[in-house]
Amino acid sequence: MATPGRDAVSEMDDNAALRELAGAAKASGRIALDTEFMGEGRYRTLLCLIQLAVSDGANAAQRIEVIDPFAEDLDGAPLADVLADPHVKVVVHAGRQDVALVHRHFKTEVRNVFDTQVAAGFVGLGAQSSYDSLLAEILGLRVAKSASFTRWDARPLSPEQLTYAREDVVHLLELTAELERSLAALGRLEWAREECEPLERSSDERDPEVIFSRLPRIRGLSAAARPVARELVEWRERTAARQNRPVQTVLSDVALMEIAKRTPSSRGELERIRGVRDMGRLADDLLVAVRRGQGRPLDPAPERPRPPMSKSEDAPLVALAEALLRARAREVGLAYELLAARADLQAIVAARRVSGDTAGAADGQADVRTLRGWRSELVGKELLELLDGRVSLSVLDRKLQILARFEE
Repeated sequence: MATPGRDAVSEMDDNAALRELAGAAKASGRIALDTEFMGEGRYRTLLCLIQLAVSDGANAAQRIEVIDPFAEDLDGAPLADVLADPHVKVVVHAGRQDVALVHRHFKTEVRNVFDTQVAAGFVGLGAQSSYDSLLAEILGLRVAKSASFTRWDARPLSPEQLTYAREDVVHLLELTAELERSLAALGRLEWAREECEPLERSSDERDPEVIFSRLPRIRGLSAAARPVARELVEWRERTAARQNRPVQTVLSDVALMEIAKRTPSSRGELERIRGVRDMGRLADDLLVAVRRGQGRPLDPAPERPRPPMSKSEDAPLVALAEALLRARAREVGLAYELLAARADLQAIVAARRVSGDTAGAADGQADVRTLRGWRSELVGKELLELLDGRVSLSVLDRKLQILARFEE
């Protein structure tokens, strides 16, 4: 890939660079990864560029490579091997999309992910901190960004684009080292690692069954309409993939659900449904899909236990729970967003209201992240004590304090 300082580099150079870089990553035990991509107007996001950085053990410097995934002769096997190696830390920033893209493009697992945005929340910085803000806050660096909205799928890339791309990884390993030192001093390094583990499973593969289950009001469809909706989901995915366009431009979710209910058998009937006019030849394909769906077995909605619904009467307790968690987050220097979302607190309060059981009762405990793992130890158990009336709160010196604990 052409980089500043080189006029042109062949695919063979990219392959040689990847082999050398993979060796350095295995030797140092870490590699920084970033990507440039474009998702507009496509069925799947297009991976356009891969930026990598490793420590060069020989002189304590860094080696940075910008790899072109469009190169026909690119051999990605060395990089795939490194990404799947659990002994090599893969460093990213807000890297869910990056991990998903390289996972799909190179058909590899991505192990041992460390996300600097996630880690920043554990040292008291914002849970959604940008890369630029972390560089300024932790390393005292300012990086000029000027090419973020350019056409990354066009070739050749400009020197400005390539400089921009390199800057996304040039300080990433240094930033990680500083964050790890702070996390270790606070005793939270394992917390951050635990929070990063789900990123290893990041994927942008589209599962029609999952998409079907997330359709609006899907549980309200009849046993006869559900097979039609499932067939339409599969037809829409195939059509969007073939034409490389977003699925919602083929057929919106709302229109899909209405077609499944009405099961039109002619173009006239189909065009009376909002959102499906001017489909051209696709209209005939869609009607065929409707008939296929009608030929499927009936599919009653499965009976599933529903979590207790939040009620207006829960609002004061939700606000009280949020106050407790915000106070604890500030007290220990954590980003509040790491502890709970409002939906988590609503679920906890509703489950407590419905069960009326003690804190240890399984059926009185919502299945939310706030009550699992390190969060449970830090705030979850205390929150349940509050909701069970075993903790009293007060404001002392303009700070929320636990005033007393009561025995059952």
